[in-house]
Amino acid sequence: MKKTLMGLTAAFAMFSASGAFAQDTLIDHLMTACETDLANYCSQVTPGEGRLLHCMAAHEDKISGQCEYAFYQAATLLEQLAVAISYVAQECQADIEAHCSSVEMGDGKILACLEDHSEDVSEACKTAVNETVGE
Repeated sequence: MKKTLMGLTAAFAMFSASGAFAQDTLIDHLMTACETDLANYCSQVTPGEGRLLHCMAAHEDKISGQCEYAFYQAATLLEQLAVAISYVAQECQADIEAHCSSVEMGDGKILACLEDHSEDVSEACKTAVNETVGE
């Protein structure tokens, strides 16, 4: 469990820094599922910069099954997201370099750029985007 919590801390930091992940829903889900545990073990911790996750990791032997399950759900979702990002990046690397190299990353700007250049984007890239984003 501690490895999962620490992995989530690193993943949240990575996705937060990159702006590549709409995290509010996931964080809200964790906050709701772990509300009692947060109140019991981390009420004196100032939120932000992963402090609540570190606090929960420090108390990992005491957290409820509901909260633990929410962390596993989050870890699974983040793993799936990382695989999807890697797949699209691999399949679209040449297209991104050719058409979107000047576009700032984050907030879906690269995907929007690829869509703007859809007539010029490779079929492999289109397939990867459609399979992961579902457009």
